[in-house]
Amino acid sequence: QVQLVESGGGLVQTGGSLRLSCTASERLFKMGWYRQAPGKQREFVATITTIYTTNYLDSVKGRFTISRDNAENTVYLHMNSLRPEDTAVYYCNARGATRDYWGQGTQVTVSS
Repeated sequence: QVQLVESGGGLVQTGGSLRLSCTASERLFKMGWYRQAPGKQREFVATITTIYTTNYLDSVKGRFTISRDNAENTVYLHMNSLRPEDTAVYYCNARGATRDYWGQGTQVTVSS
């Protein structure tokens, strides 16, 4: 069973920055972040593979950067120029051979 431990998040003003971290108990090819705002479905934010191929939600391109440290099995989400619409619970995701794994979620709140 893969374990994902998240850290980071919090309250920030519009235009501010935050960094999320997620450490996995083993190395998995693709890891990333999803988010869920109140009353909305969970949505994809960004993913990164072990060979550093990245993919982003259009609305975060140019503001968010995903990175990873393969030696530490850790993925980061650097969030800049935050907007109130980025407010959500952010979940770390790791794709295993037969299933997805999820972190416990961390709250990001952007005040206007």
